[in-house]
Amino acid sequence: MTRFPTITDEALAGLRALIGKEIRRPEPYLEVASRDAIRHWAHGIGDRNPFWARARLAPPTILFAMDRIVSGYVTGLPGIHAMYAGTDFRWRGAIREGDRLVGKSVLRDLEEKASSFARRALKQTYRTTFVDDTGAVVCEADSWCFRTERDTAREVKKYSAIEPHCYAADEIERIRLAYAAEEIRGAVTRFWEDVEVGAPLPEIVKGPLTVTSIIAFVQGWGSLYVRAHGLAFDLFERHPALSIPNEFGVPEPPERVHWDAPLARAVGVPAPYDYGPERVAWLGHLVTNWMGDAGILTRLSVEVRRHNLLGDTTWCRGRVARTALVDGRGEVTLELHAVNQRSETIARGLAVVVLPRRRTTA
Repeated sequence: MTRFPTITDEALAGLRALIGKEIRRPEPYLEVASRDAIRHWAHGIGDRNPFWARARLAPPTILFAMDRIVSGYVTGLPGIHAMYAGTDFRWRGAIREGDRLVGKSVLRDLEEKASSFARRALKQTYRTTFVDDTGAVVCEADSWCFRTERDTAREVKKYSAIEPHCYAADEIERIRLAYAAEEIRGAVTRFWEDVEVGAPLPEIVKGPLTVTSIIAFVQGWGSLYVRAHGLAFDLFERHPALSIPNEFGVPEPPERVHWDAPLARAVGVPAPYDYGPERVAWLGHLVTNWMGDAGILTRLSVEVRRHNLLGDTTWCRGRVARTALVDGRGEVTLELHAVNQRSETIARGLAVVVLPRRRTTA
C-alpha cells in the first residue's frame, strides 16, 4: 500500500532548476553564540570540557545549531524523506562568545544514486557560508542528504534483521568506566613535533542512545521542524507535506522518526534513530579532546553511514594519518570513525588540526 508521495520527474525538474541559486534561509535556532548557547550545545553533545566556558569559545560544531540547512533541512520534493548523510566543515576562525553568524546557502548538486535502502535515492548537496557581522567568512560547509521514498524503503527492508540490544550489567559498567576515563588534553599543550603518524586518539563513548539523550541534543541544537501548538499548525499550513497524522490522528512532523517507533518502521528503519549531526559533533568532540586548548580545528568532514538506533552505543575513534608543515603551520590530518556495539561503522571521516610548534633558539 502506498502511504507517502513518490519522486516524480516534474518535481525533480523543479528542484534541479534551483541548482546554483541561493536558498531562502530558514529561521535558525541560534543567531548568537551566547554563553548559554555555548553551554547548551556542549551539554547536548555530551562535551564536558571546561575549556569552552573558561575561554568563552564555542565548540566548532555549534554551527549545526546556527543554521538549519547545514543540519539537514532540504527544499523541494515535498513528502520525500530526507536522511542527513554528512557535512564537510572548513573553518577560517574561532567562534567566540557573542559572535553573531549568518549562514548563506546554495544548492550545489542533485545526484541520483543507487541505494540498497530504497532502490532510488537522490543526493542533495548544499554549500553554506557562515559570515560574521563584518562580512568576514568564519566557515564554509558542504552538507548533504539522501532523499528516499518512504514506502519503497519500508518494502526493501534492508534493516529488518536488526534486533534492539539489551544490556547486561557488565556492559553498562564498561560504558560507565569509559566515561570516567575520558581523556581531555586541556591545558597540556600538544606540540606538532611530538605527534607520530599512526598513533591512536584516546577513544570516547557515546550512548547508549535513548530518547532522553536525543531530547538533550535537541535542547542544544534546536531541531528542524519541532514546533508547539499554534506554531505547529502554522508550519503545517505552509508545508502540508510535513503533516503526518500520528496514531491519534493528530498531525506531527516527519522528524518524529527520531522517537516514534511506528513512523520509523514506516520509513524502513526498525527503530527510532539519532540525528546525523550528533555523530559529526561526537567525532568533533573526539578531536577537540585530543588536540588540547592550544589546538585549532580547521576541517571536519564526516560521512554518516547506517542508522544509530535507540539502544546503540557508539565508540568514537581515530588515528593520526599525516603530519605536514603548511605555510609554516604544523598541520595534522586525522582519520576518524565511529563504531557501534555490533562492530558496524556508522560514521567515518577526517579532521585537520593545526598544533603549536616548539620554538628553538640557535
